[in-house]
Amino acid sequence: MNKLWYYIPAVLVGALAGYAYWHFYACDHGCTITSVWWRSSLYGAVMGYLTIGLVLPEKKG
Repeated sequence: MNKLWYYIPAVLVGALAGYAYWHFYACDHGCTITSVWWRSSLYGAVMGYLTIGLVLPEKKG
């Protein structure tokens, strides 16, 4: 199975988690990442991408 099919859901879940963090816990002023919804979602998507990269085994060969 292609690794892309693992990365897409991880990025989407990360973006949703970033959006949820912005919606429920974000500060209004002074926070560079969580003050705007799209920045928080982008940060979550990047974290999802990096996390799935740590979990998936590398192909040896």
